Amino acid sequence: MQEDALITHQETKTDYSTLHEAAQRIKQELGQIIVGQQNLVELLLVAMLADGHVLIEGVPGIAKTLTAKLLARTIQADFSRIQFTPDLMPSDVLGTSVFHPGTATFDYKKGPIFANIVLIDEINRAPAKTQASLFEVMEEQHITHDGQLYALGAPFLVLATQNPIEQEGTYRLPEAQLDRFMFKVLVDYPSMADEVTILELQHQGASLKRDLERVQPVLTAAQLLELRKAVQSVHLDRKLLEYIAQLVGETRVSKSLYLGASPRASIALLNSSKALAALRGRGFVTPEDVQELAPAILRHRILLTPDREMEGITPDEVIKQIIQKIEVPR
Repeated sequence: MQEDALITHQETKTDYSTLHEAAQRIKQELGQIIVGQQNLVELLLVAMLADGHVLIEGVPGIAKTLTAKLLARTIQADFSRIQFTPDLMPSDVLGTSVFHPGTATFDYKKGPIFANIVLIDEINRAPAKTQASLFEVMEEQHITHDGQLYALGAPFLVLATQNPIEQEGTYRLPEAQLDRFMFKVLVDYPSMADEVTILELQHQGASLKRDLERVQPVLTAAQLLELRKAVQSVHLDRKLLEYIAQLVGETRVSKSLYLGASPRASIALLNSSKALAALRGRGFVTPEDVQELAPAILRHRILLTPDREMEGITPDEVIKQIIQKIEVPR
């Protein structure tokens, strides 16, 4: 199957070297500041190319926010950052109407969500009504205010962080909200070698504020949109389409799961697999691409049964079992 895909790729003569080189340059720019976190950076790039949002989960102090902020610096596009808090209102995110006494009219003042790249810090600290304000904009890339539609410019990417440990003052994200994120990336502590490197840089007097200025833009918003078009031409064999459908479908019948993944997960797995292949300079998707991305796409879209939760089983372990169960197309 891979040989057939390669022939098709050669026939279309699509050059993915430009996309691959741009991704490498972005990694180099981030590498000036970020030590380790290669998996997070790669998944952020995949989401950026596949037009998907990312939820980043990890304990404080492991560069979740910094990585997302630096990624935004590598793209010449509008950027905004929103700190979610328990008293945050939907109007603080979406915008509000402002009354002008002189003309007795209202003008719509757009909120910080109107940007190409939006970083939401501690997304699970906002209450349900503020969470709900993101439903429409994350899915349809426009908002409705006073009966009028306001479209956001492309690209539009939401990068959200949350702390899985601290529960006081937090609100659980509803399933409908979670389903709108292409990836949920779990960020762990750095390795021993990476942490030693971090300490060495700090000992040598590295200044984060000064170093941030060294990160330069690599792409414009228009160039990113062109790269997304290139991703669409990546070849994916019909057998792989069936493989994706089988993987996602198995989550709906698994006895370990109370809730399976929606068709939105299948679409996300399709688009992100094509983006990952292009990111690595290939014009065709392999089963390994699908398997590699499946955990990040499925882990936040499934719910374990109470029995499995009591046994200490994790969503990732169930996903691994599903991947092992479904026959890999060849």
